[in-house]
Amino acid sequence: QVQLVESGGGLVQPGGSLKLSCAASGFTFNHYTILWYRQTPGKERELVASIATSGRATNYADSVKGRFTISRDNGKNMAYLQMNNLKPNDTAVYYCKAAQNVVKFYWGQGTQVTVSS
Repeated sequence: QVQLVESGGGLVQPGGSLKLSCAASGFTFNHYTILWYRQTPGKERELVASIATSGRATNYADSVKGRFTISRDNGKNMAYLQMNNLKPNDTAVYYCKAAQNVVKFYWGQGTQVTVSS
């Protein structure tokens, strides 16, 4: 059974940090690109960061460059999103996606991140 389970969300003050985790099971993790998306009510899901299967190549949305870091541990079937210097407009539900190609992919259930004083 395929599972992607995000954790690590919560309430944090502006300028604070959170580290999101994505635990994968039921598929060959190191064959899949990992992507983190976020979504706020009434808006489309936004791609935040991605990491290639080997972990060598990463990409970030301009809005998070220099603040967020995506990583993965293929030995543990885990992916992470380290978020630093968080801002109120980072508030969203964050989703982990594992994608092998445009038709073969899996989503997690999401974890809420709220940045507020």
